[in-house]
Amino acid sequence: MHEGLKIVLALLTLAVLMVALAKAARLPSMLAYLAIGIAVGPHALGWLHESEQTRQLAEFGVVFLMFSIGLEFSLPRLVSMRWKVFGLGGAQVLATVLATMSIAHFGGIPWQGSLALGAVFAMSSTAIVGRLLAEKLDLHSASGRRTMSVLLFQDLMVVFMLILIPALTDTSRLAAALATALAQTLAVLLLVIVAGRPLIRRWFDFVVRRKS
Repeated sequence: MHEGLKIVLALLTLAVLMVALAKAARLPSMLAYLAIGIAVGPHALGWLHESEQTRQLAEFGVVFLMFSIGLEFSLPRLVSMRWKVFGLGGAQVLATVLATMSIAHFGGIPWQGSLALGAVFAMSSTAIVGRLLAEKLDLHSASGRRTMSVLLFQDLMVVFMLILIPALTDTSRLAAALATALAQTLAVLLLVIVAGRPLIRRWFDFVVRRKS
C-alpha cells in the first residue's frame, strides 16, 4: 500500500475513535485532533515522520478547516465587522508586540529579535479557535464576532510578518519590505473581491444549469 494512503487511513481511523471519546467526555473535537497530532507525531510515538508528504497533508487539513469556517461567513458580514477587525485586532497585536518587546528589552534581546518574538506571540490559530466557536454555536454571538475580528486581523498581519521578519536582518530594507507587504495584501484582496466574485457566480450558474 502507498505510504501516503497508509498515513491517511491511520489518521482517519484514529480521528473517528478519538472524536467519539471526546464527544462522550463532552470535550471539543478539536482537542481530539490535537491529541492525535501530538501522539503520532515525530516527537512522541513517531508514527508520522517529518516528510514532504506529511507537510502536504497538514496543509490540506488547514485548508479544509478554513473552508469549513468560511462557510459560516459572508462578505457583507465581514465588511460590517471592519471596525472591530482593525480596532480590536490592531489593539491586540500592537499591545502584545509592545509588551513582548518591553520584556525582551530587560533580557538584553535586540529590538529586531524582540519584534519577531512579539509578532509570533501575537498570532493565534484561526482554524482552531474558529472551529471551537462553531462547535459551541458561539460563532455569531457578540463575543464570537469580537474573537473572529481579532483573528481576521491576525491573518492579515501574517502577510506583513512573512516579509517583515526576514528584512529585520537588514534594516535598510525595512521600508521596502513594508511597502511590498502592503502591495501584496492589497493585490490579493482586490483579486479576491473584484475578480473572484464574478467568476464564482458564473461557476455556480454553470453548476446549476448542469444540475450537478
